[in-house]
Amino acid sequence: MGETASVWPGRNWPLGATWTRASTNFAVYAPNATAMWLCLFDEDPDGQERETRHELTEASLGIWHGELPDIAPGTRYGYRADGAWDPANGHRFNVDKLLLDPYSLATAGTIRHDRALFGYDWDHPEERSTEDSAPVTARSVVVDPSFDWEGDAPMKTRWRDTVIYELHVKGFTQLHDRVPEHLRGTYAGLGSPAVVDYLRDLGVTAVELLPVHQFFSEPSILERGLSNYWGYNSIAYFAPDGGYSSSGDRGQQVSEFKEMVKSLHRGGIEVILDVVYNHTAEAGPAGPTLSFRGLDDKGFYKRVPPPDGPQGWQFDDTYWDVTGCGNTVNSWDNLALRLILDSLRYWVTEMHVDGFRFDLMPALARTGTEVDFHCALLIAIGQDPVLRHVKLIAEPWDVSMDGYLVGRMPPPWVEWNDQYRDTLRDFWLRGTGGVRNVATRLAGSSDLYADDGRSAYNSVNFITSHDGFTLRDLVSYERKHNEANGEDNRDGSDNNRSCNHGVEGETDDARIIALRRRQAANLMVTLCLSNGVPMITAGDERGRTQRGNNNAYCQDNEISWLDWRPDDAWLDVYETTKAALRLRREHTALRQRHWFEGSPTIPGGPKDLAWLHPSGREMTEADWGDASLSGVGTFMSGAPLREPGPSGEQLIDNSFLLWFNAADRPMEIALPANEWVQAGEVVLSTDETLPAGTGVKAGQELVIGPRTVVVVSST
Repeated sequence: MGETASVWPGRNWPLGATWTRASTNFAVYAPNATAMWLCLFDEDPDGQERETRHELTEASLGIWHGELPDIAPGTRYGYRADGAWDPANGHRFNVDKLLLDPYSLATAGTIRHDRALFGYDWDHPEERSTEDSAPVTARSVVVDPSFDWEGDAPMKTRWRDTVIYELHVKGFTQLHDRVPEHLRGTYAGLGSPAVVDYLRDLGVTAVELLPVHQFFSEPSILERGLSNYWGYNSIAYFAPDGGYSSSGDRGQQVSEFKEMVKSLHRGGIEVILDVVYNHTAEAGPAGPTLSFRGLDDKGFYKRVPPPDGPQGWQFDDTYWDVTGCGNTVNSWDNLALRLILDSLRYWVTEMHVDGFRFDLMPALARTGTEVDFHCALLIAIGQDPVLRHVKLIAEPWDVSMDGYLVGRMPPPWVEWNDQYRDTLRDFWLRGTGGVRNVATRLAGSSDLYADDGRSAYNSVNFITSHDGFTLRDLVSYERKHNEANGEDNRDGSDNNRSCNHGVEGETDDARIIALRRRQAANLMVTLCLSNGVPMITAGDERGRTQRGNNNAYCQDNEISWLDWRPDDAWLDVYETTKAALRLRREHTALRQRHWFEGSPTIPGGPKDLAWLHPSGREMTEADWGDASLSGVGTFMSGAPLREPGPSGEQLIDNSFLLWFNAADRPMEIALPANEWVQAGEVVLSTDETLPAGTGVKAGQELVIGPRTVVVVSST
């Protein structure tokens, strides 16, 4: 271990390691530290790692800083901070713990579950450990940020035109036979032509990537011989996770991520990141010391008031936790707020991503312990000239009793709408009586979003997500089967609203298989043609299964990876999904900009929306209250479009009539003379007796098969 004092004063901004050909400036925030060392790592002539410490003697505004010449990109580094060991008051300084730079642009290596990672003495938690953590933890990396974007610019796809596809970087390509083997499971694999072509052909406009900020697995998972697969355990908010890099982890992952974004943009696909700013991988008081805890534990994490009675260090009650992960980031803290905003801007301006989905957003939107929509973070994002124009999606709940806020996030935020998910699952799979709530969800959830100036596109509609059953499992299992997670099947939700249609799990019964596929297609068509922003979970369109596991967060294996073989794929569901997305894309009637009003959009024209009873009449108030009604029709009027024809310009009416029958019996439909559809053609159907191309006209009576969707376009 070497030591030198040849450090220039440098400057206290920007935070992190700022590389130039002449020198590199290092700046790290630790306002209560008494001393700080920058630690550089290289190899000696025998190939053994060598650490050289440089004391940073300059400190201003709580930031320690210094500058060193001749630092090459790819150099590994970390910090050691000295100061008080007083956990009861939020001070956990320990010079024996190597700390990641909170602003590191890349990290090298991983962590191993070892006592050295913990800041306290394992056997005496009130005492500071003297065991060095450097041999078992990761390092930050100095990065050259230059990159040729070749004119890439933000796509700014309108919300009404957006179709989101939630996927995992590794799981999507790990088994893809058309992706070169050495690129599978990586950023480069996701940006490969085979993947981009598939996404574009399916009809999605944006991928929402499960967390790609550098994360590490929790010790409790490692002890079970598993690993954190989903990635909701972030620790470096500027660094793309090195585990998804095919080219190395000494900064190459940064360039590879940028190449992936550039490739997806060329294919017309936006990139949205699922970001986890609400907690970190340092977990609770007994978690590992990796970065923030060793630099500013007092400020970065929310604390609970001390308990009544004798004062002292409460080892199990130090942090206030509404994330379920041991800690909650204090977004009012100077460093935390600055870091979140700097990180978001970095990913937009330097990495060219198009938006963010915020995990457990209410955990961040709190003043003290109360949810506050006027909190510093929301105000700062709303006025930021960069961030206010990107896609901002909230998961509008956390794990607390008061953290469920669906329909309450302020503009311009859009939200994951779990009420859409639950209502449509109940309708198609559980026979829940009545169609009132179903109609509300299909029309954009006006009960949640119409009262404060927002639109239907503030609702991100979904049937499944990474968290829960896949679509195939939703129609194949009624109980979770999470034994592989090593938690005795206690983890994961029991509120699945699923249906196995007669047999639990996979079966050879052709009748059941056909029904399951039809139900999956029904759910996908409904999702794609509902008002709002549809979100599809990767692989649902082709029958991906997790074998009944509804909480595969720790399954980095074939349980979670998408199987691209056609043998057992539900390719009929794929074709139906693709057709539904094409209809949505080509016809504005299926993605209207404004709320439906149930009145004509032009004088003398038809209503913009009408709900139809199977008898042929418009729905009445009594019909809406009929719990036995399990089918409904809806007319959606398209604005007349001018399109050149054989004899000049002519009007094209692209209105639609959709019928949904969730009953296990056929539904007789009367189509009397009406102002909506005088004549039409079936353009999409899950009913084999009414295939696409079937003609329909006013005065006709139809029989809609059990558990089917039929879409008719006017002619």
